[in-house]
Parts: sequence; C-alpha cells; structure tokens
Amino acid sequence: MAGKATVWTLAELKARLESLSIAEATRQVDVITTGTFEPMESSGAIINLGPTDPPIKLRQCWLDGIPAYSGFGAVDLYLGAAQSLDPTSEGGEERGGGHVIADLIAGKAIPLRAVGYVTDCYPRASLETVISKETINQFYLYNPRNLYQNFIVGVNGGDRPLYTYLGPLQPQLGNAVYACGGALSPLLNDPYLRLVGIGTRIFLGGGIGYVAWEGTQHFPLQKRLANDTPIGPAATLALIGDAKQMDPFWVRGCYFKHYGASLMLGVGVPLPVLDQEVIARCAIRDEDVVAPIIDFSIPRRVRPTFGMVNYAQLKSGKIKIEGKTVRTAPLTSLYFSQRIAEILKNWIQSGRFTLTEPIAPLPRDRAFLPQQPWMPAASDD
Repeated sequence: MAGKATVWTLAELKARLESLSIAEATRQVDVITTGTFEPMESSGAIINLGPTDPPIKLRQCWLDGIPAYSGFGAVDLYLGAAQSLDPTSEGGEERGGGHVIADLIAGKAIPLRAVGYVTDCYPRASLETVISKETINQFYLYNPRNLYQNFIVGVNGGDRPLYTYLGPLQPQLGNAVYACGGALSPLLNDPYLRLVGIGTRIFLGGGIGYVAWEGTQHFPLQKRLANDTPIGPAATLALIGDAKQMDPFWVRGCYFKHYGASLMLGVGVPLPVLDQEVIARCAIRDEDVVAPIIDFSIPRRVRPTFGMVNYAQLKSGKIKIEGKTVRTAPLTSLYFSQRIAEILKNWIQSGRFTLTEPIAPLPRDRAFLPQQPWMPAASDD
C-alpha cells in the first residue's frame, strides 16, 4: 500500500467508465468527489456579538438594515439568507440576508442597530455599532435545507410573466428552468444516502463543514426509477460550518426579481468507494435521471405537470412540451460545480481534507406532510 488515496471527480469517473468496467474502476479509485454551486435560500448564519457595557439583551436587531432574529441568548442572532429589507425602501427588495452574510465572509464592515429588552441585569436599551467577522465571536452557517436530491423544472403555461424561486418564467411556455446538476448532482449518485450521514465532512462555502441533520422537507420516500434515482425532490441535508473560514467566491448573495433574496453556495461531498455498488450508483448518466415539468401558472400547491424530462434533454438547451420547442437554462452552475469537485479532490490528495465516517445514518422513512389551513367545524344551527 502506498498510503495515498486515489481520488477522481465524479465527471472523471463517468468519463473513465466509457472504457473501464465497474470492477476495474472499483479497484483503481478510493474516493469520488462531487460538487454543486446553486441558490440555497434555506440557509443562514448564527452570530454571537459578545457582551456590551452596560449589557444588552437584544429584542430587535438589524444588520445593514436586514432584520435578524434575536429570540434566544442575550447577544445571539440568526440571520436568514432570504430575509429582506422593507420592499418599500430604496433598493429594499434587492438586498437581503444572503448579501450581508456574503459581505461578512468577505471581511466587510456591517452596521448594526439593536433595541434592547431592559432588565436589571441587561439595562442597556439600544445599540448602534459596526461589526465584522473579526469583531464577533461565533459566526457560522447553519442551513436547514441544502442539497436537494433532484428537483423540478419550472415552466409557465399562462399569459403573463411569473417571478418565482426559479427566476422569471416567460408566458406561453417561453422558457424552462431547472435547478439540479443531473447526473453530476451529489446526492443523486448516492440515492439512499448510504455514504452520507450525520457527521459527514464536506466542502462548504470554500471551507470545511459537516452534515448536521436531515434537511427540512427531507423526503426519501419520493417515487423512484428502476435505478433508484428519485423522480422529483427527495432527500435534503442540514449543513453547518465555520463562516470565518469560508471563501467569498463560494458564498454570494443573490436576488430573484420580484421574489426575493437568496444565497449562492458551493457544496462538495466526498463519496468513499466502499465496494462496486458505489461505482455502479455513480455510473448514472444524464439520460438516466428525470425531473417533472411543473406549470407555475396554476397557483396551487399541487400543480399540473407536463410529464417527465431527462437531464440530457434539459442540458441540450431545449425540450419539447406538447409539440412546442422550449429553451432551457439551469440555476445550478455546472462549470463551478465541477470546479468544486476538483478543489475537493486536491484537498484530499494534499491531506488538507480527510473523510469522516457518519456517526448516524439519515432517515429513509420520512413522509412529506403538507400544511392545511384551519377550518372551523360546520355549525348544526
């Protein structure tokens, strides 16, 4: 044994499987690296300001005008990536928590304004200051829902433009937007999360992070193809990592017109090659993975679909819907996703990054429960 791991990116593996068998590839490689760079609005930052003199217990707080949640420890905050300014203020709709998080990671100074809840031990009533990542204690991302295992394709069959979390959808099936890297998407190559669990070390925002828990809306019971890949949104992960160690190149605030703020985030997941099954799972091609085409012009939770489409068709730049040619575009940066996989490969080879075995598996039996509005019981009168 040379004592050194052989690491391939997912794209390299898929290319080499053109000439290698599953068994041969299993013998040659130890780790497969994957990556994605896409909007992940269910993200946010925990920040501890440190005590003031006299002390303050935060009741309300704003970072560069963006409201942050302060309903726990005296000077602890949670800033959501999708939190926005008052949309009636100048530029208010176009800047949000994701932009502030990215600015803090980049080392910028951020104005802070706070109102205190006055008590005997916290007599201070207000605070105005400027903070940076160097002047605060803890600053880490805790993201309740990242890394969707597959997603949907959005279209608009109506007669006016729609502004959605996938971006603008043009009327009369003017475009189609998808938000998954297809066969290069990390979790689609580990469909039952055999290799990823609580405690898995990952690339997060240019630094090192971890899988903290199942993500919100985690839905591993999604229907699947014969190759076990889900036909729509399925598993998700909750991620955590030290934002002070992150790289602003891989954490960027973004804005969707007339929808709101979000966060472009780079995530890379290593897949250890335990046996031939790992390679067989990673052998999927874009034509082997499908997503549903959803019509956003119907304002309901369950919207009609135009059937399924595979990612080879989506990545070709156009698909057919009811005989009409519709142009397609990804929200995920396929180029930067592969760059992340290459960076993670280099980190492992150089010894900067070591793999961890999960300390607990992620659940495979979670149902997806929609919320129903409360309706009063009918009166007998």
